[in-house]
Amino acid sequence: MITYLTDLEGRWDKLEQACEGSAWLSLRGDELVLAPGSSLVFGGDAIDRGPAGRRIVATLLRARRRYGDRVVLLAGNRDINKLRLHRELGGHPPERAPAEVRADPVALLRWIFANTMGAREAFAHRAAELAAKGRAADDEAVVRSFARDVAPGGALATYLAACTLAHRAGRTLFVHGAVTADSLGTVPGTAPIDDVDGWVAALDAFHADQVGAFAEQRVVDGVPGWSALVAYQAPIPGTLAHQGSVVYGRLADRHNDPRLPEASVLARLRAAGIDRLVVGHTPVGDVPAVLRRDGFTLVMADNSYGRLEHGTRVEIDEHRIAWWGRCRLDDGSEIEASATVEDEVGEVGRVTAEGRLVKARTPDGWLLFRALAERRVEQVVVADPGELSDVPHIIA
Repeated sequence: MITYLTDLEGRWDKLEQACEGSAWLSLRGDELVLAPGSSLVFGGDAIDRGPAGRRIVATLLRARRRYGDRVVLLAGNRDINKLRLHRELGGHPPERAPAEVRADPVALLRWIFANTMGAREAFAHRAAELAAKGRAADDEAVVRSFARDVAPGGALATYLAACTLAHRAGRTLFVHGAVTADSLGTVPGTAPIDDVDGWVAALDAFHADQVGAFAEQRVVDGVPGWSALVAYQAPIPGTLAHQGSVVYGRLADRHNDPRLPEASVLARLRAAGIDRLVVGHTPVGDVPAVLRRDGFTLVMADNSYGRLEHGTRVEIDEHRIAWWGRCRLDDGSEIEASATVEDEVGEVGRVTAEGRLVKARTPDGWLLFRALAERRVEQVVVADPGELSDVPHIIA
């Protein structure tokens, strides 16, 4: 059994909630405990949006050291982008940083978080985490804490060295963001790779080499040897996505409404024996979204920016995918929700004629979801979902 968690983003409460009721993964103090015969895949983004980022990183890293290959850590964009800070706080600020912040480490770090990392509250969250430990938590102490963490050998740099970019477990492939027509078979600095397993291995090797370059501080002609990884995890300038990256790609329309990968991607993955893809990164409401079409299953499990950022848990074996969470509906009521998806076709994972995704069966009917403009969502329970569409919910 694989337990999948993702996008904790510094929220210890989400980790606690995700472990509640699990027969396979428990939390004892600050230690994750795996039941015999089980494993854990963490989908990335351990830090940034809550006051327990350092604690979560340490807990995940100890689990990896204790259980070895039974714990898989995927690197998320919020984890990788911190590699920039070692140089940016060390005399090489971003080119577009205003002149008035460049010589002030506190102002510079605040500006970097707010303007280049989508982490406006990260500075305050680190101060709160330091204070909770009884440590100095003034502005200068926060800067020193981040500088230590992102230095070679620091806590976050060590964590990233234990991470990878993709993981295959039988028929299931895990990445942080997406697998798209632009990213499948593509690794920075290499020729296209047709074999899917060879591509996964090459992604892992690319990540390891880039993190190794950071550890050794390899800089050639002023260009950091890890700059390709930093670019790989970031959105393309002027956009909100990077479809050529498994870290920052999105399986969604312009409103973040979930979509299956392109038909060509589904065909290549199926030919390699992969018919399930599990990702985080793209918010999909309060609870995970499962999409199914023609024997392929996509699981999207990031509930960041949801109405309820309650910790959710996904369990995966060779024949079943199940998840548990909590959801606040459009009418303001809250429900416990869960779904179990077997190999056989059913309503969960299908789309209604109106374009709403069937997320789960509830005691009162069916939980339906749709993402709308301006990060708005519809989350409703209806007695009858009506006719289900035969039009693929797929990236064009």
